[in-house]
Amino acid sequence: MRIRPYRKKDFDIISQWIRDERTQALWCADLITYPLVKEKFDEMLQLLEEEYGDSPFVATTDEGKVIGFFCFSINLNTNEGMFKVVVIDDTMRNQGYGCEMLSLAVKYAFEIAKTDAVHLNVFSSNSGAKRCYQKVGFRDRAVTENAFKFKDELWAKCNMVISK
Repeated sequence: MRIRPYRKKDFDIISQWIRDERTQALWCADLITYPLVKEKFDEMLQLLEEEYGDSPFVATTDEGKVIGFFCFSINLNTNEGMFKVVVIDDTMRNQGYGCEMLSLAVKYAFEIAKTDAVHLNVFSSNSGAKRCYQKVGFRDRAVTENAFKFKDELWAKCNMVISK
């Protein structure tokens, strides 16, 4: 697996991974309305860059097939990185690809970006993603109950962190 900067043409692949409204809400907490369209995705990336300094990345197989996506930013005041909008090709979930992508991303954050820690948020109802993050070494730092409402569900938000 490799990590490289996101290219606009990658959207056509990424957009195929989000097949329903609930999955999209778990992924981006309604930063984008469903269904996922390029204009809204580009607007989200621009907002994340302008507000937080995020850079988008993709994970690829060694042969170059895009199989994952995430954004990364650094808070220079705390020297802590943050991963956002993390997603894996839905046909490749539960096979270890998410853990491999996040392990490479953490390595990038520590070795290249020189952060002291990296954190992310995950909804507690997204148990598969949370297990993946735990396997990589992320640990719960804070839980905010009833942080997000999706239709008739209330989701807790878990902030997870990994330190050097």
